[in-house]
Amino acid sequence: MWIAMALCALGAERVTSNELKKLKLRVLDSGFGRVRFEADLAGLYRALMALRTADRLLLEAARFEALDFEGLFEGSRGIPWEDFIPREKGLLVSKVRSNRSRLEAVTSIQGVVHKAVADRLCNAYGVLRLPDGDAAELRVYLEKDQVSLLLDLSGAPLFKRGYRSEGGTAPLRETTAAAMLLLSGWKRKFPLYDPFCGSGTIPLEGAIYAWDMAPGIGRSFALSGLSLGDRTLETAIREELLARVNFENTIRIYGSDADPRAVSQAKSNLIRAYELARGENPGKGIRVRPPEGRFPLPDFRLIPMKKARAPEPEGFIITNPPYGKRLGDPQEAEAVYREMRSLAENFPGWKLGLITDHPGFESHFGRKADSLRKITNGAIPSYFYEYHQLSAGKG
Repeated sequence: MWIAMALCALGAERVTSNELKKLKLRVLDSGFGRVRFEADLAGLYRALMALRTADRLLLEAARFEALDFEGLFEGSRGIPWEDFIPREKGLLVSKVRSNRSRLEAVTSIQGVVHKAVADRLCNAYGVLRLPDGDAAELRVYLEKDQVSLLLDLSGAPLFKRGYRSEGGTAPLRETTAAAMLLLSGWKRKFPLYDPFCGSGTIPLEGAIYAWDMAPGIGRSFALSGLSLGDRTLETAIREELLARVNFENTIRIYGSDADPRAVSQAKSNLIRAYELARGENPGKGIRVRPPEGRFPLPDFRLIPMKKARAPEPEGFIITNPPYGKRLGDPQEAEAVYREMRSLAENFPGWKLGLITDHPGFESHFGRKADSLRKITNGAIPSYFYEYHQLSAGKG
């Protein structure tokens, strides 16, 4: 068994923990955008492919105390890195974080760990230096003098599902969109509407959830390039997850936007998501075409937010309205928030969940939220506002 760490948005730790438990993986602890868990190799592959809210997976290769740089060097060098990193790989210490520890100098910590690990690998493989180019990525976390050396298993961040060709002006991370859906309590039996759909991230995350599609099913991972990787096992897990995809599951998912280019992007991304769910590889020898069949698909339309109307008597609006900081004009964003009061008239009885970096959203929307959570979208500290029921005459 291995100990691994799932990195997620601050505020999404609970839903990431729940996802791991549903995969029958044992959660050890969580906090500050991290969830530690235990898994065998099959569990690691399954987590990489199936987690919706994790941005990255790291393998805890070692954990030890270091009170000085000598202890850091000896502790790092004492790990059998040849069991993790193959001869043909280089080494990159990509990130260092130190909190409440005697060792604080990030550059020095990075250099000492790199020298120690490289020295161990060079001795193990009988070489003078490690290869350039393709490299195993290592992260160093220090917390109260406890060192965690973490190997990256993801490669590209896990929010890169493979279905989005273009993200629009200010894209929402797929993992943050999935966290919003799970935090809101939305299930596939309920209608879902995004009146600021942009390139379609929230509706598409809803669709792949409704299809029982593992979001990472169509991409590769750094794990398979490490010594402990097993491509045969990876293929078996991928085929197992592909067999669970069900396009006949009920979908009542809608997205609209005032920007015709955004709606076009959303429709193209839908086709790519559909191809990934079928086990195809978009853009590599497969003609991009509208999906065939009678099963339901998300419906994207060119409609300004103020003209959007509820397609069902009740459901969930989950959306990402324009951010002031992201788009560079807080006043324009605040005007949009005031216009959003029309949602109460046009979607009576619906629930509303939205993400914004504006702490004063409620004053512009005209109604205090029933629930407010802090959450991050990438590096942007944001807020997830929830309204349990919209009603005419109220924001």
